[in-house]
Amino acid sequence: MALTTRRRALTTLGAALAGAVALPAARASADDAHHGPRPLRRAHAHNDYEHPRPLLDALDHRFGSVEADIYLVGDRLLVAHDPVDLDPRRTLESLYLAPLAARIKANQGSVYRGWRRPPLQLLIDVKTEGASTYLELDRHLRRYPRLFTTYANGRVHPGPVTAVVSGDRAARGPMEAQSVRRAFYDGRLTDLDGPAPATFVPLISDNWTLNFGWLGTGPFPDTERRKLRGIVGRAHAHGQRVRFWATPDTPGPAREALWGELLAAGVDHLNTDDLAGLEAFLDARGRGE
Repeated sequence: MALTTRRRALTTLGAALAGAVALPAARASADDAHHGPRPLRRAHAHNDYEHPRPLLDALDHRFGSVEADIYLVGDRLLVAHDPVDLDPRRTLESLYLAPLAARIKANQGSVYRGWRRPPLQLLIDVKTEGASTYLELDRHLRRYPRLFTTYANGRVHPGPVTAVVSGDRAARGPMEAQSVRRAFYDGRLTDLDGPAPATFVPLISDNWTLNFGWLGTGPFPDTERRKLRGIVGRAHAHGQRVRFWATPDTPGPAREALWGELLAAGVDHLNTDDLAGLEAFLDARGRGE
């Protein structure tokens, strides 16, 4: 082969190889631009309403779950941690339901830009008497028929948002009596292996400090590690997810050690008030899925 021909062939081959290497990166970049960063399904915003921009700050940090405490006052559902903080302008509708409906309309059916799944979990912690508060909550949710995952005719019909009711346990009765629901029930460890199916109790939540002594300092005791993994295994075998509250949330090695053990055990939601901190932790480990 002549030198000029050989050079031309090598140049063509080099260009082809460069294109083959560069093309996947270009496609990934285009996909990122279309979809935006992947949502962090495991990230749960505890007391989300206390952030400067309730709901929106958590979604900006790609959280897959947010928590709102509600009080029934007349026919309004007010959002606050304590009764002294109640403000008639801060309702479940104004802070969560209406903004979610607007966001989903703008994003053509998605909470997250370009990502149809996972649905956002809206954990609603009932602070007033459970039965009456739930019945009013149900009336609120029915105003948004396309927004919520629904149980009807013995089946779960997925929606962009899944509402899960926590807090006062008296909500359970009226929920179980419904043949059509736009909300699901947050169980406790006492509900593990119980008769209620995951179509009613999809989530098992409990207080970490009432069940474990380890707070992230020193080695995780083997007995507690086995207990944790047993809980997660039993829940997952029944199609249920697991969350613990009251886990350490001060930035530092203890919190990271405990979060790491929760991830390793397969715990589905990590609880935090530190949106940026948990986002960075999950991104660094590639474990937000």
